[in-house]
Amino acid sequence: MENSTNSLIMKKTIHAERQDIYRALLQQSSDGKLKNGSIKHVAAIFGVCMRTVSRIWHRAKLQVENGSTLDLSSKMLQVVGRKRIHLDLNQISQIPLRRRTTIRSIAKSLTISKSTLHRRIKEGELIPHTNSIKPDLTDVNKTKRLEFCLSMITRPLLNSNPTFHDMFNIIHIDEKWFYISKSSKRYYLVPGEDEPLRTCKSKKFITKVMFLAAVARPRFDAIGNEFFFGKIGIFPLTTKEPAKRSSKNRVTVTLETKPILSVTKEITRSWLLNKVLPAIKAKWPPNHTGPIFIQQDNAKPHIDVNDSEFIEASSRDGFDIRLCNQPPNSPDLNVLDLGFFRAIQSLQEQEVLHTVDELVSAVQTSFDKMQSHELNNVFLTLQTCMKEIIKVQGGNSYRIPHIGKSRL
Repeated sequence: MENSTNSLIMKKTIHAERQDIYRALLQQSSDGKLKNGSIKHVAAIFGVCMRTVSRIWHRAKLQVENGSTLDLSSKMLQVVGRKRIHLDLNQISQIPLRRRTTIRSIAKSLTISKSTLHRRIKEGELIPHTNSIKPDLTDVNKTKRLEFCLSMITRPLLNSNPTFHDMFNIIHIDEKWFYISKSSKRYYLVPGEDEPLRTCKSKKFITKVMFLAAVARPRFDAIGNEFFFGKIGIFPLTTKEPAKRSSKNRVTVTLETKPILSVTKEITRSWLLNKVLPAIKAKWPPNHTGPIFIQQDNAKPHIDVNDSEFIEASSRDGFDIRLCNQPPNSPDLNVLDLGFFRAIQSLQEQEVLHTVDELVSAVQTSFDKMQSHELNNVFLTLQTCMKEIIKVQGGNSYRIPHIGKSRL
């Protein structure tokens, strides 16, 4: 479509230029004859060769003598030059998907050049798609997912549409590894600029720290003012250990931050009791009534929902905080996995880090920088995912639709 439009514009431009050349020649003529040097003069004005000007004049003169309509349009458009190579979409659809992962393999299967295929992709004839692997769901998993999504819908009143619960009493928690650097990173350099040199002793052992994050849905008053930002906290799973020997950076017995590389139920319970619960009680809106649910996934290091130590600690100070599990194999039902962790990581990766303390500080700073409306948007995405899960009867073969969250 774009090429046909460009061809039409070019055709109109050439036709208008030929008309201008003919009008300039008419001004140089007398009784149907050109003055001496007129063709050379007009050719210099329009920057074309004298032969082209002469051909236009004789063609127009012949049409006038025959009484036919004056037509100075080019007869060679779309006749000369390289012909456009069109893709046979039916032929492409017959190529196995495993051979449609690179431009080189598709071009080889179609026996065309890579540059031609690349141009067709830029024009939109072929659509690049990034495919991510999803959890394998059993029938029991699908049933649990469907029940979970349906439990989040309020019973509608008579002649009213069903709606989702506001989810103001649900706190999502999850863990994620954050790395001090990535093994492969993209930069945009100016011509002649040296590429950056990044080194480490082994790509398999890049420094990393696991963080436990807890977020709830932000709350706003009737006129849109925020009174609860929803970010409970993000807590690094690290310990302080004394240095065993001196170095140029610190002396012996200096406390160093070390990541906890193996997380157990005892560690999870300790972080919930000593960090997550105090943060919830300190930041939770005072006017809230009713139970508060902490939603976790089914990872083995997570404690049971009926853990006695947690129940005892969570019921103090007038709070009613309970644990609940999301359906198995369902990262799309947790706002942290659904996009909030990735947003934090994108900010953290913009920093240059060298130590564990710098990594911890960068992640916590990125967490604090996230705006509450962005967190609220992820909750809207969660509700959209629930709608799609209900449509596919508990499966995960769906695409998240665009709903224009910024306009809602």
